[in-house]
Order: sequence, then structure tokens, then C-alpha cells
Amino acid sequence: MNQKVYELIDSYRDEFTAMLQGWIRTPSVKGDAESGAPFGRDVRKMLDRAMADAKSLGFAVRDFDGYACDITLGDAEEKIAVLGHLDVVPVGDGWTKLPFDAVIENGRMYGRGTNDDKGPSLAALFAMKAVRDAGIPLKKSIRMILGCDEESGWEDMEYYGAREKIPDVGFSPDASFPLINTEKGMLVQELRAPAAATGLKILKLSTGDRINVIPGECCAVVEGGEELVRKTEAYAAKTGLPYTAEVTAEGVLLTALGIPGHSAYPEGRRNAIGMMLLLLRELGAEGPVATLAEAVGLESDGKSLGCACRDDVSKALTCNMGILRLENGEWYGTLDMRCPVTADQEKLKKETAAHLPGIRVTVDTQKPPHHVPADSELVTALLASYEEETGLKGEPISTGGGTYAKVLKQGVAFGALFPDEEDLAHQADEYEDIDRLMLAMKIYANALIRLAG
Repeated sequence: MNQKVYELIDSYRDEFTAMLQGWIRTPSVKGDAESGAPFGRDVRKMLDRAMADAKSLGFAVRDFDGYACDITLGDAEEKIAVLGHLDVVPVGDGWTKLPFDAVIENGRMYGRGTNDDKGPSLAALFAMKAVRDAGIPLKKSIRMILGCDEESGWEDMEYYGAREKIPDVGFSPDASFPLINTEKGMLVQELRAPAAATGLKILKLSTGDRINVIPGECCAVVEGGEELVRKTEAYAAKTGLPYTAEVTAEGVLLTALGIPGHSAYPEGRRNAIGMMLLLLRELGAEGPVATLAEAVGLESDGKSLGCACRDDVSKALTCNMGILRLENGEWYGTLDMRCPVTADQEKLKKETAAHLPGIRVTVDTQKPPHHVPADSELVTALLASYEEETGLKGEPISTGGGTYAKVLKQGVAFGALFPDEEDLAHQADEYEDIDRLMLAMKIYANALIRLAG
């Protein structure tokens, strides 16, 4: 890569770090829609900050009515896309740092969004700045699109795409290096059923804010006394799982402590809702709760739903119950399935319904899988950039996560998490290493020169 680009990127470090702190200190969790703020006031503030910062870096910026913005380098008709997002998932439990303080310790910046996806997106923006400031001639334009609804329904990309042509080729800096060329399909199903009239009486239960988060804690209040406390303690001892129970004025308060994470990556995690379902069944719950305990429980592969499947390209299906609530005498829950490329999603829907008798199952979101051949020009160019800047061999990989790469005809997820780094997206104490983000910036600059030069 051009030596001038390296020198420029190194000189940006302090400016980049300060700007990223500003982004992290702007909470952007989805809220109630307002005029000009379709995803809530906080997300709107983040979009405004990102646009102002991009303008301060000398880029042309356009606002798409609070749904997204785009930032363009060059005026060629053919464009390379860089797709990031500014919204973040709710904070969740278990933080030891202030989630929106952007504190830096031992070279790491902590905060919600540092990894997913503000840090990588800003690194890609500064890579564009380095290419421009170095005077690298480009045959194609580079268009960064920053969305505001990636963690929810992707209404931002639908809105943007209805008003502006999305480039055919590009990448999303919203996952891992070396490169992800295969993304599983997504099948989100909603569950509804009336509460059982018999068995253990459950008074309260409401857990989960996002379907794509493995909940780390689940609490329920049930009718009963000290006998239920003793049964809970016995079940905790038998299973080795962390449950607690105490008698309160409202009833017996039950707590299950899981291990939170991203729904696409259940390995090493433990779903607190699944734990609670198993405990409630043990304590005498009937109806939908017992059914869900039997068909879902702590499984993350959909086996007892009749949905377990895998292929060599994208590996095994994963299944996560991210939300479970008792509201006005009715249960509401969600199942988030990440489906292998070869999976028959219509069959998966039928199997889910068949294995959940008495529960109404409807589809909330369904997205097909996405795959870009490993020998494509896009993949080979990006892997070459990764290899040149790291000195490491790069091979394309698959993921259960879903990124904006899916909206491109030829799109892949490209960084910014390195293979030896811990993935804390959607988890407590999310962080990004500043040195690694600077390296990612160089990889992105290298990639943009290859793709657009």
C-alpha cells in the first residue's frame, strides 16, 4: 500500500480515538419513533453526530430522513459500498464499566458499540479519509452507508434502497477478519399462548429486549412459600445451575443466572430463559411453559423442535429464545433461528409448529442465506488486503450472524474483530483495542484502493 497512506493513518490516531469516544458516549438504543427520528431520539442524536463528524472530515453527507445517511468519496458512477450501523443493542446486565463512558484502559476502549459497530465503521471512514488525503486516484467512487436499525428490523436499508440505488459490490465492517462470505438464513418466529389454568401459578415473568441476544438473567414471581424455595435449592444442587429463590410480599421470587451473548454464537453461553423454563416445569408449571421447557429448554440447536440440521458450508442451525413475557394472561416469546444455507425454512416453520402444540407460531422475520464464492474478485481482493497488512493467511469463513452484506449482490462481512480477539458483541464490558482498530483502518484502506483504484 502507498506509504503516504500508512503515514496518514498513523497521524489520525488521536483524532480517531477522540471521535470514537464521542460516538460511544452517544447512546443509540432504539426508542419510540418521533418526527424525523423513526428509531427514537437517541438514535437520531447519534446519526446527527456521525454526519457532523463526517462533514468535519471533509466528506459529502446526505441524511435519509433519520433512517440512514451516506458519505461519498469520488464522483464516478460505479461505486463500492461500505455498510455500517450506528444503533446498538440495550446495555444488559453484568457490566463492570460504565457502558457509555468510553473509558480507555490498557489500550482498550470500553462501551456499548465499540465493537458492534461504531468502532469498525469509524475506522472504515478514516480509511476513506486516508485514501483521499493521500491523493490515491480512484476509478470508482466509495459510498459509506450508515444505517440506524441494523439491530432490529432493517427498516433503514429498506427505506434507503427505495430512494437510492445501493451499490452492487462492497463490504460491511461488522463482523470478523479474515472475511465472512457465508451468512446463514434467519427465521424469527413469534410464540403466543394463553397461560395455563392449572399447575404452578406464575404471577410475573418478563425477560428480554432483543431477539438476537442470549439473556443473562431471568426472574419470575410465582405463587407459593418456603416449600418452593426448598425445591428450587434442591433443583439447583441437582443440576449445578445458578438458581435462587426467596419469599417476598408478592410471592416467591425465582432468579436464573445465565451467560449472555449474541444469539448467533451460543457456544459457551447459557440462556437464562431456558433455565427458568426448566425450573418452572420442575416446580409444577403446566401448559405452554412445560411445552417450551420440553421443546426448547437449554438447547441451542433446535433438536427437540425437530429443526436440527447442518451443512458443510455454514455448519449447524442455532436457535435462541431471546424474549419471554407473561402479559395479561398470555405468553409471548420469540425464537431466533440462524439456518444453514441448504436448510428448508418452510420445513423448519412446520416442524416448529408441530413440536409446540397449544402455542400459536407466526413468522416475524425471514431472510434467506447469503453466499459469495470464495474465488470471486471481491473475496480474493479483500483477503489479499488482510494478508498484506497482517502477514497472516486468510480464509473465508461462515457465520450465523447477519450483516448488511446481505443487501448487496456481492457483499461480505469484513472485520473488524481479529481471530485471536474475544467477541463481546451484545455482551457486558464490550470493548475494542485501539491498536487493533488502527490496524483494521489500514486493512480497510488497502481494500478500498484494491476495489476502487
